[in-house]
Order: sequence, then C-alpha cells, then structure tokens
Amino acid sequence: MATILIIDDDDAFREGLAETVQDLGHTPLEARSGEAAFERLRERQAPDCIFLDFRLPGTDGLAVLESLRGAHGLQRVPVVMLTAHATSDNTIGAMRLGAFEHLTKPVGRDEIAALLERMLAAHPDAPDAATPAFADETASREPQLLGVSEAMRDVQKRLGRAAGTHSTVLITGETGTGKEVAAHVLHRASARSSGPFVAVNCAAIPEDLLESELFGHGKGAFTGAHAERRGRFEEAHGGTLFLDEIGDMPLAMQAKLLRVLQERQVTPLGTNRPVAVDVRIVAATHRDLPAMVAQGAFRRDLLYRLDVIPLHLPPLRERVADILPLAEHFLSMLAGSPDASRKRLSADAQRMLVTFAWPGNVRELANAIERASALAPGALLTRDDFAFLFDTAASATIDAIPAGLAELSLDDALAQLERTLIARALALTDGNRAEAARRLGISRQSLYTRLANLGMSDA
Repeated sequence: MATILIIDDDDAFREGLAETVQDLGHTPLEARSGEAAFERLRERQAPDCIFLDFRLPGTDGLAVLESLRGAHGLQRVPVVMLTAHATSDNTIGAMRLGAFEHLTKPVGRDEIAALLERMLAAHPDAPDAATPAFADETASREPQLLGVSEAMRDVQKRLGRAAGTHSTVLITGETGTGKEVAAHVLHRASARSSGPFVAVNCAAIPEDLLESELFGHGKGAFTGAHAERRGRFEEAHGGTLFLDEIGDMPLAMQAKLLRVLQERQVTPLGTNRPVAVDVRIVAATHRDLPAMVAQGAFRRDLLYRLDVIPLHLPPLRERVADILPLAEHFLSMLAGSPDASRKRLSADAQRMLVTFAWPGNVRELANAIERASALAPGALLTRDDFAFLFDTAASATIDAIPAGLAELSLDDALAQLERTLIARALALTDGNRAEAARRLGISRQSLYTRLANLGMSDA
C-alpha cells in the first residue's frame, strides 16, 4: 500500500481519482492547491508519489513541482503532471523539472493502475539544474515545437527530459520537420538558456572553410586571414552549439570534430593555442547516419559521441492531428497579434490540408499558409486558394485518397479514417487491443476511449 498525494482544484476529478487510488489498494491524500499540499507535507511523511494539476489557484503546477523538488526536498518522489489542455511548453517544462509523466485529462482507471505500478517501482534522480520559466506558447514569438498528436507529445516529453541533462542530442527527421526549432526549444528549456545559441549549417559551408568556421583562426593562418577570428565553438561557450546537417560533414572534418568533443578544447587554425570550450552539442540531420556508417561515409565513433540522446521528429503526414492546429498558428502569426483580424480556413480548405501529403513537412505548410494568405482576395481561405499545391508532385498523394472520403465533412472524414485504421490494427493483431494500441502509437486507454466514441467497443 502506497500513499498518493493528489493536488487538483477540480473537486470532482480529484475525488474521482482519490476513489480510484483507494480502489487500487492505496491511500489517497487530497489538496486543492499547492499551498494546501505544502501544509499536508509539513504534517506527515513524504508521499510515495504525487498527481499534480497544471492549473491551480495561486501557485501554478510547474512552480509547485519546482518547490517540491527544491525547498521540500522531494527529488526522488515520482510526480505526474495533469492538464486539461496540454501545450508544448507545459509538457516540456514538466519533464524538464523531472516529472515522471505528463497526462491530459481525463485519465482512465487502467492507465492510472499501470502508471502507479511503474511509478512505485521507479526511483528517478533529481534534475541538477534550475529551469527557466515557460511562457504561454500562444503568446510567445519564440520558436515553438507545436503539436497535439501522440507522436509530438512523445517528442515534447523526451525533449523536456533531455533539457534537464547536459548530454549531446542528435535530432533526426525529414527536411522541414522542425529540427532547428527543436534545438532552439531544447536550449531555451535547459540550464544553458542564458548562454548563446549558435547555429552552423555544415552543408552550407565549403569544406576548406569549415574548420576555420568552427574552430577559428589566427592572423595569417591563410590568405585573407588579416586578423584573429573566434570560431563558432568559442562563440557558443556557456551555451549550445547546433550543428545542422551533420551528415554532410566531410570525413576529415569529422575526425577533428570528434577530437574536440573528446578533449573539450579547440585549437584555432594556424595557432598552437588550445582554447577550452564549454558547449552543449545538438546535432541534426535528415540522413540515415547508421547507413552512412555502413557505407564508410560517416565515422562510427563520432555517431556514438553524437547519438547520446536521440530525438526523432516524425513527418507531418504521420501526425495528421497537428496539421490544422499548425495552420491556425501560422495564420495567427501572420495577423501580427492575437487581437488583429486574420484570415480563416473554409471547411473545404481544411479537408484539403489534412489530406495533402506535405512532402516538405511543417516548412511547406507554413509556406502554403503564407502564400495563400497573401494572394487570397477575401478573408476566407478556400480550397481554390491552395490550388498551387496541386501543381507539385505531391498532389499524387491527394489523388490516392478515396473521393468519398474527401467529400465528407472534416469530422466525418477523420472519424471514418480513424475507424478504418483501428479496425485494421485490431485485425492485424487478432483483436489484441494492447498490441493494436502500440501499432497505432497511442495508449491502450486512449484506444478504449476511441472505440467507445466510435461505437466500436465490441470490435
């Protein structure tokens, strides 16, 4: 039997969760606010785990979590953050502070039982650095790793955990999926956020200039070197160095980069003066590095140095649920401010956007929204305003979508597609719902909820 502290100002949800916890054989403790929870903690021993709501009266959930980890010394007590509206910032912020999990309400009994079993068996270490405050992402003009799909929620959680470490991160994904945005968000969420963020595109710099660009050079090191110049490693000292398109780095340069990563110092070109550097490396590529290693085009030992924490960004076609929220975000950004009038998407435009293949991923979507907004004659963007997309090779993917599906309303089309994918997953797994959920990339409880909503509970 474990003691479970539940901190939530929604009385019905808190009492229901407490009842579930008790039914599972544990002892619940309830608190309506962070202050009430702190009072509880002063009265008794630390709980075995904590469920903590993000939005609370007075001190918000992230501040409560930070206080639990700091002033109250509960570094090893697993905490689950709960929210009715998950955003990239509150997800990343919670995981950065060492939350065990971040869940969106409502939460089913089976999910709670499985979660408690995992938490009570775990002994997580405390984070070793302070976390900067997270602003509301809807108001922020900083790069945001937006997404509401299960796939992007997983990315946000992993990114939050990575931000609490100093380890090297390797971000992979197709062109346009937002790898540099992810690197910016990781830097901003880390203890190095007050330091510089320096980005280098390894594919855009000629091979004979890359060493000087990264490590710097002394006066007279080569023709045209009229003065000393600091390299990007030195410029990023105390912060983050983002090495984009690392798969395009020449082999000779890979060996020199490996040496710097091992020794944590650089020697500017044309000098014998080593310079110590304190940087966190975040690398990114759209290439298959293991395949390049097998072909002899990328060093295996460098891959081991870079791929400490892997972070894969899925293509937009694999997270259809994110397309319309992203489109609305780009429209809002184009309006200039939340209060400014902005253009809207018609139903037929929405259907077209969610059925398009988006080979250029989020970057292509952002471009399409800006182009359509600039050229549309009215305030309502229709399918015709996105006709230019059909001139690309990607339009073949739209033609492959059944005509009947494309003519349905957005909600009906998504429901039919969801029903088809779930039925297929259940058929492939002989009705094993746990395995079907894994194939679909969702939790088992989420599958149960979807089955009930679609009238497929007996499937």
